[in-house]
Amino acid sequence: MSTPPKSFHVKSFGCQMNVYDGERMAELMAAQGMTAATDAAAADLVVLNTCHIRERATEKVYSDIGRLRREDGSRPMIAVAGCVAQAEGAEIARRAKVDVVVGPQAYHNLPSLVAEAATGRLAIDTDMPPESKFGALAPRRRSGPTAFLTVQEGCDKFCTYCVVPYTRGAEVSRPWGALLDEARALVDAGAREITLLGQNVNAWTGEDETGRIQGLDGLIRALDRLPGLARIRYTTSHPNDMTQGLIDAHGDVEKLMPYLHLPVQSGSDRVLKAMNRSHTRDSYLRLLDRVRAVRPDIALSGDFIVGFPGETDAEFADTLRLVDAVGYAQAFSFKYSPRPGTPAADYAGPVPAEVMDDRLQQLQAALLRDQQAFNAAAVGRATQVLIERPGKLPGQMLGKSPWLQSVHLLTEARIGDLVEVDLVAAGPVSLSGAERVAQAA
Repeated sequence: MSTPPKSFHVKSFGCQMNVYDGERMAELMAAQGMTAATDAAAADLVVLNTCHIRERATEKVYSDIGRLRREDGSRPMIAVAGCVAQAEGAEIARRAKVDVVVGPQAYHNLPSLVAEAATGRLAIDTDMPPESKFGALAPRRRSGPTAFLTVQEGCDKFCTYCVVPYTRGAEVSRPWGALLDEARALVDAGAREITLLGQNVNAWTGEDETGRIQGLDGLIRALDRLPGLARIRYTTSHPNDMTQGLIDAHGDVEKLMPYLHLPVQSGSDRVLKAMNRSHTRDSYLRLLDRVRAVRPDIALSGDFIVGFPGETDAEFADTLRLVDAVGYAQAFSFKYSPRPGTPAADYAGPVPAEVMDDRLQQLQAALLRDQQAFNAAAVGRATQVLIERPGKLPGQMLGKSPWLQSVHLLTEARIGDLVEVDLVAAGPVSLSGAERVAQAA
């Protein structure tokens, strides 16, 4: 029989949803009386909260498991959680020495799985139960100035390159009351900014306290009335679920920050159709025009995949032209990575690796150009910065602007304070700010 773990460390990979899940798993372990360790080497239990989006994600898990073995030959109890756990299941235990395998819809059972593993048995739970796991999670009691709140999980879109529908399941929205309760708990615990999360967050829907059906815009408007909450964000959105009500909220709700992450993936209509995306190049651009009409200063972000099977030079050029047309403040770009079990993994016309490399470099150069231009255009603005942590220099603090730019400044403000700042200089990935001095009356 093994010794039950007394300390734990959670290492999360991938998306912000995984960050949220990692925080909740840590809260579950702490509720069992376990102590959080600062690193894996000092922990009795290590939870690897995995991501399965990229091709080498699975192999990376096995490398991470191997690195947990200590010089004396011992190892901590190892739990593999997240999307790789869901996709691989018992295969993980056949390939590596682990104690727990738990999927993203079952991690509320982690304490009982750890207890089972402490008896020397392999503990596996990759079920996708119809009942919500969230009701089994402990109330939120601690938070930094910024916090994540998962409102929706799963995806019904079935993009041909994506494993999310298979690892996270169908789209499910958490109930209105539960979300408002958790948001209040986060604010009471110190959160000034809440980011609403979902695989398709703007697909969230639910009944409010009067029985009226609400979309994400209704939830945002309810959170806007929450005392103590200063900022609201949401990610990741799908163009198909960007309703007029949500667009209008960007113009009406002061706490909703002027930032929108809206993945497009490609600028070619043929590639978009092959990806099973529900939008076209033109419909996407017209959607952004509608958003900018109500919030002209909005910072736009997106996702791009280069080298999708069959993508031609001309189709990649369409993507570059779309980037030129939009002027993204931030964006994420990746080479196509075939995922087993997805339709695109069997598509003909693979793009050579060297071609993908060249296209990615071109795309990232264009995106960096536009990010630098967006930051440079912000110089001279007066705005608020939410202080998140100390900087590297004495007296320096770091925070975020409303447009999700990192800003560093010299200030005596504390973490969690909103500081009035003049943006005075821009670098490629951050800005310098000067705290505004209040004028005497």
